[in-house]
Amino acid sequence: MASPQPIVVYPPGEDGGRRVRVDGRFVGMAYGPLDIVEFLRLAGLDDVDDDWVRASALIEWRGGGAEVWEH
Repeated sequence: MASPQPIVVYPPGEDGGRRVRVDGRFVGMAYGPLDIVEFLRLAGLDDVDDDWVRASALIEWRGGGAEVWEH
């Protein structure tokens, strides 16, 4: 079943990085919310910032929310 959110942030890996997918496409490993902001800007979402990433209903956080970055 596909996620209703177009952005998925996966649980932290061994190094604390979290895989990020936008519209089903892997866009990179994030090591903090600002990395996600940059990935989303590169994907064409210009009006995003750290607060938007932390609060957006468009993001599905797996394995913990925006505050979880350690395995």
